[in-house]
Amino acid sequence: MTEHDLCNLDDIADGGSAGFTVAGTHVLAVRRGERVYTYVNSCPHVGTPLDMWPGRFLTKDGAHILCATHGALFNIEDGDCIAGPCVGRGLTPIEAIVRNEAVKILL
Repeated sequence: MTEHDLCNLDDIADGGSAGFTVAGTHVLAVRRGERVYTYVNSCPHVGTPLDMWPGRFLTKDGAHILCATHGALFNIEDGDCIAGPCVGRGLTPIEAIVRNEAVKILL
């Protein structure tokens, strides 16, 4: 695995989400304070991107990741699908590290 720069921590609003492409991989990122959760931006149901609008991955209340295509809901902390057509499956995690206000991922 290789470490890649994703963004600065402040590029993602606290409680918000953003999308990136790094080394050919589409990445979704959700920030909770100093922690960033990152996953491959692909629904496990049929492989479509989760965001209908760029970088918008969360439910209105910000409690879950939402697949805009199928309405599936995923836990932010572990990527597990808790509602929708892919219950029992989950998002593909990407290890993220926050160092000196920079977010890095391992691919």
